[in-house]
Amino acid sequence: MTPTTTPSATQGLAAPRPRGGIVQGAGDSLVIAKRNLIRMSRIPEMIIFGVIQPVMFVVLFSYVFGGSISVGGNTSPAAYREFLMAGIFAQTVTFATAGAGAGIADDMHKGLIDRFRSLPMARGAVLTGRTLADLVQTTLTLVVLAVVALLVGWRTHTSIGEVLAGFALLLLLGYAFSWIGALIGLSVCTPEAATSGGLIWLFPLTFISNAFVPSDNMPAFLRHIAEWNPFSATVQAARELFGNLPPGYEAPAAWPMQHPVWASVLWSLLIIAVFRTLSVRKYRSATA
Repeated sequence: MTPTTTPSATQGLAAPRPRGGIVQGAGDSLVIAKRNLIRMSRIPEMIIFGVIQPVMFVVLFSYVFGGSISVGGNTSPAAYREFLMAGIFAQTVTFATAGAGAGIADDMHKGLIDRFRSLPMARGAVLTGRTLADLVQTTLTLVVLAVVALLVGWRTHTSIGEVLAGFALLLLLGYAFSWIGALIGLSVCTPEAATSGGLIWLFPLTFISNAFVPSDNMPAFLRHIAEWNPFSATVQAARELFGNLPPGYEAPAAWPMQHPVWASVLWSLLIIAVFRTLSVRKYRSATA
């Protein structure tokens, strides 16, 4: 008789192989996104505090600084309010990326990512699901902020389609930057470090731009940086689509300011392509 062989215990405990394919990856990403949305719904303070800060910026800049900043030669608070709102919207979707990085770092710190790794799912699904959940939260915040802006006197002067396109570009930029936040979250040891690291680069990005003041008032070297800033391109595109550019406004000669919609789309897609690739690679090495 020939002896029978039985599978070893280690063979039975082998880690499942991750699934591949676009359809499977999309399904896995939606499952992770749903998990994160449920988790966010159980922490309403996160959403509330995320709304309070941009609302404070709207009130502060509109009523405190509005009459002292000239926009196209007009120093009225109403003119500055219309100029300002696209910048506040863009700042809101951009600063939300710090939360994305902190969330991923928290999952890494608690060992949750290791649990996901033991499941037969696409490797990039964990990060894609997280960024999609953050995009939903950012959309809700942007809706609330738009309502507040309307209450303080902000108005659009274009068609509904153009207004929706402006908000779509803002959300696309926020989604692109969330991948930078994801990479930071994977690269640090604690959620606190992810929050700090996620804010360090956001302040120069948002303030060396045309979000709060026209770039033509800046020194030459800062003006060139601001005009080629992807954040500035999206702000300029949103103003154009909202009809919030001041009368007689002449855009700077830089290509992104002359073609802000195209520049915004290209910048966002480039950032997604680069930082999603880097984030997935970092995720694989971190969980290997």
